Amino acid sequence: MTIIALYSNKGGVGKTATAVNLAYLAAQSGATTLLCDLDPQSSATFYFRIKPKLKKKARGFLEPGKAIENSIKGSDYTNLDLLPADFSHRNLDLRFYDHKKPVNRLRKVLKPLSQEYDYIFLDCPPTINILAENIFNASDYLLVPLIPTTLSLRTHLQLLDFLDDNGYKSKNIFTFLSMVDRRKNLHKELSTEMPNRLKNALPVAIPYQSQVEQMGIRREPVPAFAPQCEAALAYEALWQELSSRLE
Repeated sequence: MTIIALYSNKGGVGKTATAVNLAYLAAQSGATTLLCDLDPQSSATFYFRIKPKLKKKARGFLEPGKAIENSIKGSDYTNLDLLPADFSHRNLDLRFYDHKKPVNRLRKVLKPLSQEYDYIFLDCPPTINILAENIFNASDYLLVPLIPTTLSLRTHLQLLDFLDDNGYKSKNIFTFLSMVDRRKNLHKELSTEMPNRLKNALPVAIPYQSQVEQMGIRREPVPAFAPQCEAALAYEALWQELSSRLE
C-alpha cells in the first residue's frame, strides 16, 4: 500500500481536484484505490455523490477497526472507494492531541487497510497542526500543488522549513504547478522559474480550465466526462509521471 497525501499549507491551490482526478486515474489503471477525505468542507466527497458522514465510532479516527472500515463507501467507478469526510473533522487536531502519541493516530488507523488497497490518497485541509503532522507521518509521499505566484512559492518554502525543523527532512515530497493561466505574464514567468528552484518538481502543469470547475456541477472527475480536454490530459500526464517515480 502506498499513501499519497495531496497537501499544501495554502488553500485554493487545487488539492481536492487533483486528489479526485488522480485517485480516479489510479483506479482506472487497475489499482485498488481509496480516497480519504480529511477536509471538513467535504468537497472530494461531494464530487463522488456520497453523503459526508462517518459511522459514529469512526469520528475522530482514534482507533482502527470496523467503525472505520464500515464507513468506507464504494464509488461509481471500478476499484475506487471513498472514506467520506465528516463535519467532525474540524476537530481532528484536538481529538488527536488528547491521546498518547498524538502524531501517529492517522497512521495507526490506516495501517489495517494495507491489505485492501494499492493506493490511498489523502485529501488534506490547508493546516499546519497536529493533523498535518499525522498526515506527514502516515503518508509515504506528499504531493504539493503550487500556483505560479510569489505567495504560493513563499508558503511552500515555509512548509519545507517546517518539515526540516520538525524531523521530516527526509520526507518524499513532489511538487507540481497547478491552476496555471498562461494568459498571465506572471504565471508564464514563474512556470519556468519555479521548477528550477525546487527539488523533485514534476514536469507537469495543470492548466486553469473551465472543465476543472465543472467538476462541481457534473460531480465527476475530469477524465470521466471530458477525457480529451487539456486538463484531463494534464492530470493523466501527472499520474504517469508520479506513478513512474513511485515505482
